[in-house]
Amino acid sequence: MCNLCKHPPGSCQVPTRRPSSFMSQASPPPILSVAPTRALMDEAIRVRVDNLPPGAPVTLRCLHHSEDKDYWEAYGHYISDPTGAVSVADDVSVGGTYRGKEIMGLLWSMRPVPGSRTGLRLRKRNVCTPMLFTISVYGGHVSHDFSSRRPLAEELTERWYMAPGVRRLELKDRGVRGTLFIPSGPGPFPGLLDMWGGGGGLLEYRSALLASHGYVSLALEYFAPGELASTDLELKYFEAAFELIKQHPAVVADKVGIFGLSLGGIVAIHMTAESTVVKPACCICISGSHLYLRNQPLWNIHQPMLESGRKVHMDEEQNVIWRDISLPISSDLSRKTDVRRINCPLLLVIGQDDQNHPAAQYAEDMERMMRSVGKEHLLTRLEYPDAGHLIEPPYSPHFRATNFMWDYKKAKVTMLWGGQTKCHSDAQEDSWKKMLAFLRQHLYSPHLPKARM
Repeated sequence: MCNLCKHPPGSCQVPTRRPSSFMSQASPPPILSVAPTRALMDEAIRVRVDNLPPGAPVTLRCLHHSEDKDYWEAYGHYISDPTGAVSVADDVSVGGTYRGKEIMGLLWSMRPVPGSRTGLRLRKRNVCTPMLFTISVYGGHVSHDFSSRRPLAEELTERWYMAPGVRRLELKDRGVRGTLFIPSGPGPFPGLLDMWGGGGGLLEYRSALLASHGYVSLALEYFAPGELASTDLELKYFEAAFELIKQHPAVVADKVGIFGLSLGGIVAIHMTAESTVVKPACCICISGSHLYLRNQPLWNIHQPMLESGRKVHMDEEQNVIWRDISLPISSDLSRKTDVRRINCPLLLVIGQDDQNHPAAQYAEDMERMMRSVGKEHLLTRLEYPDAGHLIEPPYSPHFRATNFMWDYKKAKVTMLWGGQTKCHSDAQEDSWKKMLAFLRQHLYSPHLPKARM
């Protein structure tokens, strides 16, 4: 703990009173600018420092205090140009949590400050408020002990998942639980059913961001954290959720898609192929699969895991690896979704270093099955080397391993998701742009009015 403010190590901003020789008293103070100061989470920001001595070493640092009361940081080391300026968009970071010319490195390379709890994951719970980031500039190349140094300048920037005018409505109807986000403007709009993975609970931030891009999006809650093994949900629960979106007055009924990650992706593919009720206009699956025991409730989704417990292993840091559980992929159609029945465009987003699912192998098997009935034209694959399982909206930090509640063992473990930070972050940025383009192509027809942003 810091003796001055009792905050975790490295997190506080209370300066010491030691003198600084970096800037002379006669020099004008450095000017730090961050633009825009308020932006959506998937918008880039530009950070620039002026009024520095030419050729001066400086450190730019970004600090965030999460809703879970943890501190996250990123920093880059720069050398000012002959005019005494540093531009993060144009100049190269020579050290820190990222290197090279990285306009958003101060965000995507964030990590818990030294001394923090282990296995953390940064997620926004209250999307009605912004995430606040303090960007500071320090003299010299600093890598630790920021709390004992006085910043030369600092600025606060807001990052939002909800654009102005987006409406948030809590939903409990026909047994369905979730939160509905409606874009600003008169509509009608395309709709999306948005489903997260096996961690459970209600996560709203991706739906809020999708609504900010013009989609009525339902963030669906389908089991509480740690309760997957006891949930009795069947396909009809997800069908009811889809119908709620389709029948909403702000939605174009024949322009509703499905968006899922991990377990949510498994459900999305299963609904798209097997449901006689749900007829989505398109489907996006991130790090998912087509392995699903047919005619079984959701809790039975991990039955193959119980049968193949010997294939669960750990790395040298005792992180749990599930990747090999379902390999080799069965040819038995009773143990997987018959994707040959899919009749809408399907986008698969795959990290080739996914240590939780063998997503690339799943994709190959799905493509083989769809090709056998002449439907390979409906499938698009986005594959990213050295990207992991948790492919989030752009500029989110990379989480290679985090805490996870393993339902069937009733134990908290550290799950290895995979990925290398730079490559994973590039994948998040590129895939998000391509997913939005995919949704525009298949959910926005020429006569449908675009959302007003």
